Amino acid sequence: MLNEGITMADLPVHTIVSEILTRVPAKDVGRSKSVCKQWYALLSTQDFVRIHCSRSLVSSNQRVLLIDDLTCSVHLIIFQSNDYGPSSIVTFPFHHHNNDISILSHLNGLLCVCLNHTYELLLWNPTTTAFKHLSTPDSHGFYINNLDAIGLYVDADDDYKVLHIKRRSGVLGVYVYSREVDSWRNIPFITRQEYLSPHFNWSAGTFCGGTLYFLVCECWVGGTNVVICFDVNSEQFKEISFPPVPSTGMVQGVLVNVKNELHMFASTGMFEMTIDLWTLQGDYWIKVLSCPSIPPISLSLWCDITHYVTNGNWFVMTKLGKLFTIEMDMKPFEWFYPVTWFRGFKGAVFVETIVSPSI
Repeated sequence: MLNEGITMADLPVHTIVSEILTRVPAKDVGRSKSVCKQWYALLSTQDFVRIHCSRSLVSSNQRVLLIDDLTCSVHLIIFQSNDYGPSSIVTFPFHHHNNDISILSHLNGLLCVCLNHTYELLLWNPTTTAFKHLSTPDSHGFYINNLDAIGLYVDADDDYKVLHIKRRSGVLGVYVYSREVDSWRNIPFITRQEYLSPHFNWSAGTFCGGTLYFLVCECWVGGTNVVICFDVNSEQFKEISFPPVPSTGMVQGVLVNVKNELHMFASTGMFEMTIDLWTLQGDYWIKVLSCPSIPPISLSLWCDITHYVTNGNWFVMTKLGKLFTIEMDMKPFEWFYPVTWFRGFKGAVFVETIVSPSI
């Protein structure tokens, strides 16, 4: 609050920018850039974008983006009723084919998108509408579903990067795209040969505490499940174990970053699922809580745990986008913590920011 007798006109421009405009919604920053050339320059600096982004990571700025055959819509989240609020229709700023688009990963308002008809990768900010094609003539930046894995991260130099893991005919290739230098490069990674098989599913990467985490799971009952970790600064990989869950049924894991601590929803079972929440401490998993068994769900509505919310409820989203809740007696959290990828439905939970997909 301003002191009595002091108006906005009395404040230095630096104070207005650093203390006020870094706290306004992302769309209002775009409007503020048109005030004058000085404001445009100040609001376009990387320091301003970084500070604004750190202050935008609050629940009120979260949105749900859903894509169907006809439309792409962005929805508010109403925490009190555990539901979506009014939606707005989004027009894709890039060429696409009948909304045939997959959201592979997201971080700080940026979405990594695959155009399924061409396999091209893009970075896209749905709030500012800015986007960047990542594919190149030398075959970098092309994604094949069920064979590749993608992870978005920020390194110690505040450079946004994309890690692309490719499996092609039993050969593994790992590539990093840098927003700063706008190019791809190869990095070494040696892993067990069996993980290169299409019988193993690689999740999208979850960024937490300077590390990207990938779930690598064998696609049948009693199969092998591990976690592959990529240190984004040393660019070294290592493997850690999966939580010690029963392997008598199908095992699925979903990673979430909760206040910069890695958690996993691990579900087991076939017609009834048992779900435990685990947290990673060092290289070991500690069980946080268990939920009651979920009643049988029709296979046509098979679902994944996607996120949980302030009142302790867990949310389950079906292929059709319908939300179910599981009431839990657990410590309240501050906001939704989304999984990186809706396996059954195209969409993402993201935060509205002004982070640009290009420099």
